[in-house]
Amino acid sequence: MIHIRTKDEIELIRKSALMVTATLTEVAAFLKPGITTASVDKMAETFIRDNGGVPSFKNYHGFPASLCISVNETVVHGFPSDYIIKDGDIISVDCGVFMNEYHGDHAYTFAIGDVKPEVLKLLQVTKESLHRAIFQARENNRVGDISFAVENYTAKEHSYGVVRELVGHGVGRKLHEDPQVPNYGRRGDGKRLKEGMVLAIEPMINLGTREVQTLEDGWTVVTADRKPSAHFEHTTVVRKGRGEALSNFAPIEAAEAKNTELNSSHNPQPEKTAE
Repeated sequence: MIHIRTKDEIELIRKSALMVTATLTEVAAFLKPGITTASVDKMAETFIRDNGGVPSFKNYHGFPASLCISVNETVVHGFPSDYIIKDGDIISVDCGVFMNEYHGDHAYTFAIGDVKPEVLKLLQVTKESLHRAIFQARENNRVGDISFAVENYTAKEHSYGVVRELVGHGVGRKLHEDPQVPNYGRRGDGKRLKEGMVLAIEPMINLGTREVQTLEDGWTVVTADRKPSAHFEHTTVVRKGRGEALSNFAPIEAAEAKNTELNSSHNPQPEKTAE
């Protein structure tokens, strides 16, 4: 069943989505080489609960953590662990928060230290594809218009692999609701969009092949060629003119930039000497 949310319901979902934003902002300030992904998860869960929320993912169908933390070639659903974050890693952090009877769902991929230029470009293109998809989340468009916006920009313009096995979705009182929102498709296909529908739009884009594999834990999804993957997501409401993100990248980006500058100042690069 597809839900059309009232103005009051949308504002409650916005509060949950912005608590996810606040959590990812804390993550942005916390991330650095030398810490474990488990420590990131512990910090985030404490922050969510201290601010009156409940981690949506914790124990969801048996998932053991509050965050999905997916490193490098892991596409989504990575378990926080004793893995020590390294310079050059990319870390996708997917977070859900349940507050006021509604969920917010939101993801961001962080670049740690000196990341290869081709991987940074993957992150930039994936983030831009999300913005283009949100623009298409307007009344009387169809789900396929969102899907096409992602695929056309990432696969056709940049030759990246668009993951097909995992999709975006409706979000509200339940973490996953109808409709499904693939990141590939044709314009004009799929369910018609109506103002007040709330969607989690989430491009998952691979540097190489679109093919993925699920590991033996039944959760962790990795690229088949083990090349990096990026994941960005907003909780989005369908509007008349264009979609509106209820979550917000701006404070995350600001915290990420400040953290990068701080870590760079603590670890200055040696000056080059003349031959």
